[in-house]
Amino acid sequence: MNQTKVQLGPLQAGVIILTLATAIIHFSLLFPDVLFILNGLGYLALLAALFLPISQLAGRRGLVRWALLGYTALTVVLWVIMGERGALAYVDKVIEVVLLVLLWLDGRQASQ
Repeated sequence: MNQTKVQLGPLQAGVIILTLATAIIHFSLLFPDVLFILNGLGYLALLAALFLPISQLAGRRGLVRWALLGYTALTVVLWVIMGERGALAYVDKVIEVVLLVLLWLDGRQASQ
């Protein structure tokens, strides 16, 4: 595989769709707390770093994947500690848990 071009399959498409979904949900919650905006921006930045052909990140895709995995896990843990318990929050947590699984599977696939 070319290090600057990422091949996209079903796993990667799932990661992209779920990351965009959780970012959009966080943007929709932007008031009254700016932390939701920052969380959404963090998801988008890590998604871009993972899949865009950025030459400075060539060869570091595994580290970026771990960063997105950790970021997602931290978001879930912080929600468990202090988050709202509305329906949208539960939908978002399901999205994030599935995203964690897909990121882990993508990492396993990339290491083969």
